[in-house]
Amino acid sequence: MNGEEEFFDAVTGFDSDNSSGEFSEANQRLTGVIHVDTSKSNGIGKVGDRPPQENGIQKHRTSLPAPMFTRSDFSVWSILKKCIGLELSKITMPIAFNEPLSFLQRITEYMEHVYLIHRASRQPQSLERMQSVAAFAVSAVASQWERTGKPFNPLLGETYELIREDLGFRFISEQVSHHPPISAFYSEGLHQDFLFHGSIYPKLKFWGKSVEAEPRGTITLELLKHKEAYTWTNPTCCVHNVIIGKLWIEQYGTVEILNHRTGDKCVLHFKPCGLFGKELHKVEGYIQDKSKKKLFMIYGKWTECLWGIDPVTYESFRKQERRGDSLRKTKPDDGPEKADGDVADTVPESQETVQVIPGSKLLWRVNTRPPNSAQMYNFTSFTVSLNELETGMEKILAPTDCRLRPDIRGMENGNMDLASQEKERLEEKQREARRERAREEAEWQTRWFHRGSNPYTGTPDWLYAGGYFERDFSGCPDIY
Repeated sequence: MNGEEEFFDAVTGFDSDNSSGEFSEANQRLTGVIHVDTSKSNGIGKVGDRPPQENGIQKHRTSLPAPMFTRSDFSVWSILKKCIGLELSKITMPIAFNEPLSFLQRITEYMEHVYLIHRASRQPQSLERMQSVAAFAVSAVASQWERTGKPFNPLLGETYELIREDLGFRFISEQVSHHPPISAFYSEGLHQDFLFHGSIYPKLKFWGKSVEAEPRGTITLELLKHKEAYTWTNPTCCVHNVIIGKLWIEQYGTVEILNHRTGDKCVLHFKPCGLFGKELHKVEGYIQDKSKKKLFMIYGKWTECLWGIDPVTYESFRKQERRGDSLRKTKPDDGPEKADGDVADTVPESQETVQVIPGSKLLWRVNTRPPNSAQMYNFTSFTVSLNELETGMEKILAPTDCRLRPDIRGMENGNMDLASQEKERLEEKQREARRERAREEAEWQTRWFHRGSNPYTGTPDWLYAGGYFERDFSGCPDIY
């Protein structure tokens, strides 16, 4: 990775759990119970004989090995001042602005609230299933709240796997392209209830005070029992005050989730901050049938919770609310306009929590973050476990797995000098590998995914080729 390869990690810092075990596709038949061949279990044992675990970890860690490195002594202005209006795929950033995760691990955070997928699969009615799918789509970006550090951009060929028996899924991702940077992922339920897959290519731009990540790539969720597929694209994410002032994040844009079997659609509007921060973090939308009749209203905040209610009650409540607002005449703001110079964008006050309309149904509530989250890059409890590496785990993992990256490991352990040196070494190693392929006129071959078309939208996509959990890693590239 050279300077051109590095700011991609900003993607997920602005976008936008653990890994393997003895679960081969040959001996793990997903029949509702995971059967593990104990002759190949490396002492891990049968699932039924032990508490739910992942990669032999019976209890996940609750904190990082070292506290977050302070960024107060660093300024990005000298780096970014020439880049206003440009894409950020060719900018080198100091490691101090990173967080100790790869973008592939950041993608895995989609799975934190995977119980919503399991709930959708159990719902007998398509409307109820769409409600749970909509809640999952919103929950997938919730971990980005206050996450202002950049994940490391994945090296070409880098992978990340996660198996969580306790949460009922396994997950594999691979960095399939470097220019443009594309990350492909595939997840499946351990009880054959769902498939979840996609490829992510965020487009990043710097606008003077903020960095905007526009999502590219389709996300697909298949509920196998119902023979249904849902597709959507994530909202745009923006990090403010990258030059001066306190960093803050907002998500905005319209997310449309389509049920390809029924024609039902959920339209979710992630509201931009607006004047005085009144709309900060708000999400509002509705579910409609194929004839565009509204069936259900959805509202809440992507940082907190999501509620739903029938359209008649919703409209009646909003009408009363507007009538009340018209009676409260507010003075126009006479304050000074914001300057465009070196003045930070005001960090909006987080408004009162979501006002719940009587009769509403709770669709999702965010998990509470650990008390020491602020000293751990604002990680959630789920995120803290993503880079965990127990003794012996490296014998199970693919040699390309993110957990084995020395620069990320060094940063997690608080050794910033080592992390920076290793990052430079890995970038140079990747450049040399690219030059070698050019000399030999050889094309890079992806290992676990291949180019194709999304089976439901027909758009270009990267599809899982299978075989990863057979654990034949003999042909994996040496990228670290």
